[in-house]
Amino acid sequence: MKTIIHVVQHLSPGGLETMVLNMLSFSDPHYRVFICSMEGTSQHIVASWRQLLPFKHQIIGLNKPQGISLSTIKNLHAVFKDNQADIVHSHHIGPLLYASCALQRHQHLIKHIHTEHDAWHLNSYKHRFIHYIALLLSNPTVVADADFVRQKIRNIFKNYPIYTIKNGINPSRFTVGNKLHARDKLSLALPTGSIVIGNAARLETVKGQRHLIEALQLLPANFHLLLAGSGSTRSELQQLVYKYRLEHRVHFLGHVDDMPTFYQALDLFCLPSNNEGFPLSTLEAQACGIPCVANNVGGVSETLSTDSLLVNDNTAITLSDAIKSIPYHGIRHNARDFILKHNHAQTMTKAYEQLYFSGENI
Repeated sequence: MKTIIHVVQHLSPGGLETMVLNMLSFSDPHYRVFICSMEGTSQHIVASWRQLLPFKHQIIGLNKPQGISLSTIKNLHAVFKDNQADIVHSHHIGPLLYASCALQRHQHLIKHIHTEHDAWHLNSYKHRFIHYIALLLSNPTVVADADFVRQKIRNIFKNYPIYTIKNGINPSRFTVGNKLHARDKLSLALPTGSIVIGNAARLETVKGQRHLIEALQLLPANFHLLLAGSGSTRSELQQLVYKYRLEHRVHFLGHVDDMPTFYQALDLFCLPSNNEGFPLSTLEAQACGIPCVANNVGGVSETLSTDSLLVNDNTAITLSDAIKSIPYHGIRHNARDFILKHNHAQTMTKAYEQLYFSGENI
């Protein structure tokens, strides 16, 4: 039986981490699959994210201290050896470097796959240098999760071969639902005739929620905004809400466990981010039949169906005009069909497994 070990920086709700969890869920039952988080203990990780509970025996936490940690390299080496890893699959730059170093100490051959989930961090010379060193150390097979990421990597590492496998979601979990029932489950007491816009992301400057609040004050009074997520800018965003007297129209939900219900409660999902990789949130919303308005950054354009709308900046006036232009009637089946065709997690997982074991008789 082949053993696959994913290496991530941390394992908490987020796009990259959800993608890895989907790969665990849809993996071939003939493979042993683990997720190794450099940060946190196994017990704390599982307790903090209940979706991990069915996989608790496949979660490994190394409890890495802050800063550079040689002990973490040693611990990773032990994880690979003790579990007789055939494939090590790293995600993002920290796990790439640590996995590359840990693999130097192995006697038997382990194939290293690395997925790059965004490209904007490669604007940093330091990150490019780390990436270059890691490529030299373990010569990983590199996968980009979007066409734009692949092109960016190719522009920097000229002749290094890059594959593209686009992220996928579980459309059996994210499906069409009853809008009013979903709003009841979220305990939303909204006036009749409300049009509900949603955003799900960390409350951080890079995610652009400020622009969405500023856009809301340009929209009619029946438009409401749901913000799912937590982060360092929450207080700043709340002050902006008070400034525009939008207290009854902006609803801070904090961390939401039941994300399908969140999307099903919406009329529109909006992603006004300043930077993105290949976001899962637009995929999840459209799988629930909800159209999107999204800023044209990173790989966002690759995630949208014809039912959704791409805008070329995230200013309040641009967002408000786009939001008003969307017809709010019925479920968008084209949006869901687009996800089923292009972004199913099962298809994504099979593509990776073919890459893991290409040319082998499994």
